[in-house]
Amino acid sequence: MGEDCQCGAEMPKYKCHKEVWALKIKNIDCDSDKARDEGRETDGTATITPEESAYASFKVDANYMHKHKPEVGGYYVVYADGYKSFSPAKAFEDGYTKV
Repeated sequence: MGEDCQCGAEMPKYKCHKEVWALKIKNIDCDSDKARDEGRETDGTATITPEESAYASFKVDANYMHKHKPEVGGYYVVYADGYKSFSPAKAFEDGYTKV
């Protein structure tokens, strides 16, 4: 990493030390599939089902889906400031340990 910089020096390296809330994604049901079956326009939302059975499925809006393009097996992530994101499994598991 950092070797793509054309400035002649490696970019500074950082280590993550923040805490986040996250759920591993078991399934994603996109409204577009349901809308197609019902013959209507999609609202772009989706329902995410977590791997952890103690947590209910929840809906994410079209902006989240468009921006983050979540995938099954990855993580739905919420930061301390409330920002919601997606992380591929390997990147998340390499960078975070459950507390």
